[in-house]
Formats: sequence, structure tokens, C-alpha cells
Amino acid sequence: MKLVKLTPDTELAGFDCGDEDLNNFLVEDAKGFLDKRIATSYILEDDGNIVAYFCLLNDKISRQDVTNSQWKKIKGGFPERKQFGSYPAIKIGRFAVSSQYKGRSIGTDLMNLLKGMLNENPIYSAFRYLTVDAYLSAIDFYQKNDFKILSEKILGDHTRLMFFDMMELE
Repeated sequence: MKLVKLTPDTELAGFDCGDEDLNNFLVEDAKGFLDKRIATSYILEDDGNIVAYFCLLNDKISRQDVTNSQWKKIKGGFPERKQFGSYPAIKIGRFAVSSQYKGRSIGTDLMNLLKGMLNENPIYSAFRYLTVDAYLSAIDFYQKNDFKILSEKILGDHTRLMFFDMMELE
């Protein structure tokens, strides 16, 4: 298996993770997001088959997005003179594993690869957190991968804001 960055020429046929929204994003939106500089997608391939994919975009964790207790924990990780109203993050915009490959720990392996890739190579800009608007059905997956719930509010009735502190990798 190999991880490749999506390009305008990448063939995207045949991916099905069992979720229409995630399938449609890859086939209908990922290249447009790349072209408009909204998000960059990465595809895990195995002999020409799309095993999984994720997309990344810029984000931030800001005071108004979280509960008071969660904000105290976040800003407590910084010296007082470095406490701001928001902190830089990279958002996982989409993350999906093909139904054919589920149950093989590919999601966790891919999440570890993603974290390592970002931790080892912050080429142009620094960030502290990974964020995700996790589908309610995926919260357990993210919690198993050390993400924490950032807001108790359910966004649009089907997602919850979660985060991972990249300092946990050091």
C-alpha cells in the first residue's frame, strides 16, 4: 500500500466506504477543493484500488468554540504571555476507509501515518492541534485514536468537534 497526494489526474472510481457523503466528497468535490486551495486530499492505494482517503485543511481552535473548562485546559498548555484567543490547527475534513478493507485496523494505521507525517514535516507553517468534526458514529474511532471532545455541542445534529494535541507525539 502507498499513500499518494491527490492530483487533478488521479482516477477516483470504485471507492465505497458505505457513507454516501464521504463517497461523494471524494468523487465530486476533492479535486475542486484542491483546485480552489480549500483542502488537500491523500489517497491510500493498494494495487490501483482506493483503500482509504483523508483530506486536510487549515483550522483553529478558538475560545468561542469550546466550553470554559476545555478552554482552560487548552490555554493552560501555554505560558501566560503566549495565551491567545485561538490556536492554529489542521482539520481533518474527511477520513474514510473502503468497506472492503474495514476491520483490518487500516483506519488506525492511517491515522497514525497522518499524525506522523504532519509531526515530522511541518514544512511551511506551525500548528498545535488536529481537529475534526466527527460524525457521531465515528466518535469512538477518534477517541481510540486519542482525540478528545472539544465541544459538547452537536454540530448540525450529526457531528461533534474533537481535537488531538500534537504535543502528545513528543
